[in-house]
Amino acid sequence: MPDQIPERESMEVDVVIIGAGPAGLSAACRLMQLAKQQEKELSVVVLEKGSEVGAHILSGALFEPRALNELFPDWKDKGAPLNTAVEKDRVLMFKSETKASSMPLWMVPKPMHNDGNYIISLGELCRWLGEQAESLGVEIFPGFPASEVLYHEDGSIKGVATGEMGRGSDGEVKGSYEPGMELHAQITLFAEGCRGHLGKQLIDKFDLDQDAQTQHYGIGIKELWKIDPAKHQPGLVVHGAGWPLAENGATGGSFLYHLGENLVSMGLITDLSYDNPYLSPFDELQRFKHHPEIKQYLEGGERVSYGARAITKGGLNSLPKMCLPNGLLIGCDAGTLNFSKIKGSHTAMKSGMIAAETVFETLQGRAKLENFEANFKASWLFEELYRSRNFGAAMHKFGTWFGGAYNFIDQNIFAGKLPFKLTDPIADCDTLKPASEFKEILYPKPDGVLSFDKTSSVYLSSTNHEEDQPVHLRLTDTSQAVEFNYAKFSGPEQRFCPAGVYEYINTDKDPELQINAQNCVHCKTCDIKDPGKNINWVTPEGAGGPNYANM
Repeated sequence: MPDQIPERESMEVDVVIIGAGPAGLSAACRLMQLAKQQEKELSVVVLEKGSEVGAHILSGALFEPRALNELFPDWKDKGAPLNTAVEKDRVLMFKSETKASSMPLWMVPKPMHNDGNYIISLGELCRWLGEQAESLGVEIFPGFPASEVLYHEDGSIKGVATGEMGRGSDGEVKGSYEPGMELHAQITLFAEGCRGHLGKQLIDKFDLDQDAQTQHYGIGIKELWKIDPAKHQPGLVVHGAGWPLAENGATGGSFLYHLGENLVSMGLITDLSYDNPYLSPFDELQRFKHHPEIKQYLEGGERVSYGARAITKGGLNSLPKMCLPNGLLIGCDAGTLNFSKIKGSHTAMKSGMIAAETVFETLQGRAKLENFEANFKASWLFEELYRSRNFGAAMHKFGTWFGGAYNFIDQNIFAGKLPFKLTDPIADCDTLKPASEFKEILYPKPDGVLSFDKTSSVYLSSTNHEEDQPVHLRLTDTSQAVEFNYAKFSGPEQRFCPAGVYEYINTDKDPELQINAQNCVHCKTCDIKDPGKNINWVTPEGAGGPNYANM
């Protein structure tokens, strides 16, 4: 142990960006483009909690290149990894474990049509964006999670501090201790992704959601498969709804996309508004793969990667205010996913670009940061989100069939301009009903061929955390887990977590919650769905978490 804990060093920059995802990297690139065009000096730093850019990025992903066309019109010449154009759309209604019907495309809401889009690895795209940012002069620091917001005396944002390293699980300083670093910036952009650790604090501190509807979320669980070349159809997109989630009263949807190199990305998005505490999104995905429509592609193939991530689904109606004193919330941190398109990368990128243009003008003294809201509302991003504002609420309020019918009429006939504002005020953490009202769901045992357990799945995510460090999944009240979650809901955290982090032991006599934080894939589902609002996800030490290769 050091004799004296060293003080944090500080670094002065013009702009610090938290998160090297589509929004953060697009903001960084656009800032430096403007600086070079107008021959201005500008220092921009991006902090990324993953071990490298893209390490924590997970998405389907279907990509609409609209924002990329604006940011880098020559992206093809620069080698952007958009290699598989969508060739065919299929939308299936899964009726049972063996039956499904294909919907004619004229019945599918227009935003879900994918002409001109690409099937990509979002992690690969972010790595490419990171290369473009660095070539423009941006400094990117992977493995440095922003753990604390710094404030001036007047309450405005001063910057952030990165997390310290070298504390043991008991909280005591070890000999390897290193303090975090403070980054002081004129403007700080928060682009952490869905349910950002700092973004959540800022929304609460500045009451940014006072005029917004309740935010809603889903958990997306994805697997990447290498399949038999004879079964591979590059450019095929398959979306689905219904079974298996509908069988247990839940809503959501599935995806299966054929990329290049005989790869298929597939997964299941479960709306976190479900009420059955025995539901396990992970196990729903495992049994889903045995449906003939899915099995026909995967059988004889090899699962090569696994991951999970929460997604924001509330849309424009749930969008918080994004402007802060000396800072902005952008991307999925602000909830810019277009749920009607099942896409959020192009919208996140555009929000970062609008932020960059506003920030640059502010730094030159030609505008105020508050102009961001007006610039956002004047953009195609706002128009797109406005048209889809009721999409998710309709599905929650009316269910898959009637919600789908509403969305067909709204999107295909009225172009999203029906004069209604649908509300969905119950938070996802408040929707669970007591376990006594349900029968336990007995999921089939994995066969090790198509379906697998959580342990082998987490292994494929290359997740790792330094074991001797404070647990980054904090319980506000340690007794509540057993006395409330387990007693009333039969411990739902052990089922809604897709990584086996939460485990109840000694259940025959004296139940106790064991937190296996080493397994955490940073999906944030526990922070969202816990019925007692008792779990707080904070940044772990260093570059901990998954290391996704091509997700």
